[in-house]
Amino acid sequence: MKRIRILHGPNIPYIGRGREPQWYGTSPWDEFQSKLQAKYAHVAILEALESPYEGRLIEWVWEIDKYDGLIINPGALAHTSYALYDALRGCGKPCIEVHYSQVYRRERFRQRLLTAKACMGVISGLGWLGYELALVALLRQEGITSISLDWD
Repeated sequence: MKRIRILHGPNIPYIGRGREPQWYGTSPWDEFQSKLQAKYAHVAILEALESPYEGRLIEWVWEIDKYDGLIINPGALAHTSYALYDALRGCGKPCIEVHYSQVYRRERFRQRLLTAKACMGVISGLGWLGYELALVALLRQEGITSISLDWD
């Protein structure tokens, strides 16, 4: 059984709850998270944490020793945080950065993903599906290849 930590930065909990629905849709994280956990319960234990505070996210990255990988949506910290970049780069676990919206169709400042350089991959613009793809990629990285990719 693999353990995957999912970290969310600032403003992520407001997706599906009024936050710019033209970019973020109307489905909240907690509904998707329940489905994701149920679908992959046979191969993974998922722990999702959220904080608007950069320092707390950095602490959670460094507390990765009990986990096999990390999925992170750092929110706007992806564009500004060298400290988070350093933590991701130094934690020694595979990490995939996910952005719900397509950052390359948005404001210019969002197109520079500083933290992405510390990750093995980046998924942008696929909504909640991006998290599932990141999870499948991490599980395959860990040697679990029997995962069905039937999207329902």
